[in-house]
Amino acid sequence: MSWVICKRELSAYFSTPVAYVFIFMFLALAGMFTFYLGQFYQRGQADLVPFFNFHPWLYLFFMPAVAMGLWSQERQLGTIEMLLTLPVSPAQAVLGKFFAAWLFAGIALLLTFPMWLAVNYLGAPDNGVIVASYLGSWLMAGAFLAIGSCMSVLSRNQIVAFILSVVLCFVFMVSGLSMVLDVVRAWAPLAVVDMVAGLSFLTRFEAMSRGVIDLRDVGYFVWLIAVWLMATVHLLNIKKAA
Repeated sequence: MSWVICKRELSAYFSTPVAYVFIFMFLALAGMFTFYLGQFYQRGQADLVPFFNFHPWLYLFFMPAVAMGLWSQERQLGTIEMLLTLPVSPAQAVLGKFFAAWLFAGIALLLTFPMWLAVNYLGAPDNGVIVASYLGSWLMAGAFLAIGSCMSVLSRNQIVAFILSVVLCFVFMVSGLSMVLDVVRAWAPLAVVDMVAGLSFLTRFEAMSRGVIDLRDVGYFVWLIAVWLMATVHLLNIKKAA
């Protein structure tokens, strides 16, 4: 049943111009950041480091924008009650909607393949590093979307859901920065400091973008996705019982 919902939701994305505008903006901004801010040509190196460096910051706004309507729109239109009365469990509905959003993000990511072709034309990049970076980027997008899905259940207003998602995702992103850890270190024991540092999207993604596929980093993103999706299911069950 989750697969049926996933197909329906994915088709719905492309039934309006919004999906195409979203993908166009993502590709345009990714290119602009890579070539101008990342100084792609000036570096004189055939790799995609400048391209992947900006992914966390692009996702900070794009993924909550994709996720904000997952449940908020259902609540706004009053269709969530009908959905919950169908022979579909909340878990199946959550998974179906999440995988549709994740696949949509994956399609947008795949459409950046001309950059991969370009660096192979210009030089001899380490394609293993690029594959690991794409994998890390897609996993990170899933973590952003899972958080956004949970925030979308909390409000029928999509803008509120978007803002909540951005704020929460930002916290997960910067938790590994030294300025944040210095603040935590001032009052918390070392174990807490290590735990906060380990939650950082930036730290986990940076390791994978160097071509290091550590199962702890992969497991972190999978664990985070599972936790936030379970929280989404729990909130839906509360609304269903109310």
